[in-house]
Amino acid sequence: MAKPKVLVTRRWPAAVEAQLSEAFDAVLNTGDKPLTEDELRAAMTSYDAVLPTVTDKISAKAFDIPKPQARILANYGVGYSHIDMHGAAGHGMTVTNTPDVLSECTADIAMTLLLMVARRAGEGERELRAGEWTGWRPTHLVGTKVSGKTLGIVGFGRIGQEMARRAHHGFGMKIVVQNRSRVSPDVLARYNATQVDSLEELMPQCDFVSLHCPGGPANRHLINTRMLNLMKPDAFLINSARGEVIDELALSRALWFETIGGAALDVFDGEPRINPDLMDCDNLVMLPHLGSATREAREAMGFRVLDNLTDFFAGREPRDRVM
Repeated sequence: MAKPKVLVTRRWPAAVEAQLSEAFDAVLNTGDKPLTEDELRAAMTSYDAVLPTVTDKISAKAFDIPKPQARILANYGVGYSHIDMHGAAGHGMTVTNTPDVLSECTADIAMTLLLMVARRAGEGERELRAGEWTGWRPTHLVGTKVSGKTLGIVGFGRIGQEMARRAHHGFGMKIVVQNRSRVSPDVLARYNATQVDSLEELMPQCDFVSLHCPGGPANRHLINTRMLNLMKPDAFLINSARGEVIDELALSRALWFETIGGAALDVFDGEPRINPDLMDCDNLVMLPHLGSATREAREAMGFRVLDNLTDFFAGREPRDRVM
């Protein structure tokens, strides 16, 4: 029996690519360039499975084909807002993701961002590299203490809970949670956390707000001018979730006029393009979407995709099916 033909849309860790190539008729994107919408659309008619990443914007147009060959989109990553789920459903496609395996590493990056913006680490490194440091002095790059402060977490799934674990048990932070559903009291108790009903209730009481909610149309510009105006004037906003969750123009204005203390971002709306209004904000830390960028996490993500594919083509239910 011929092996299912699968398209890997970006380069993956070598160990994962090797096993994929053994198990399937795998076509690798050796140039590691993002596929265009037309290329993704063509892939739907040429492969039994397409293995997309967050850089692959699989819009409704990609599904505008009479009878696709692809039966499964095995996503490399936990978020899948880049896939038009209505289009996939219209063709009866299965969609899977890779939860669990990247939660710790993504929370590490969120905590890194929080510490960097609070302690002005990005500003300090830029000063050193520019040869502008004049030596120690009592008022130089004075930042904000983290320990004991209040952290608001928006979205209390796996990554949000890992962030709470680091912040509460590592830095003694008070945890306030806003989530679209009720969180079990047992889960909240692990971090001595309090759940509130709305962002309007969360934003004014927090020294730091960290976003861990899904992207997609429902949460687009969830953090807008109104929400930013509810924050304390010395509070900080952290985003390692999805870029579209923040209205970046509103954020740039809040940073420029210092209506909040600062922000730290690992994700951007329309990445890799960065909104030029953000580029000159000194009170902003930016990283190039490094949330899961450890060898351990990226390999585990790939092997999770492999498991989902193996189950699907063997006629079993994939463990990480989202549709």
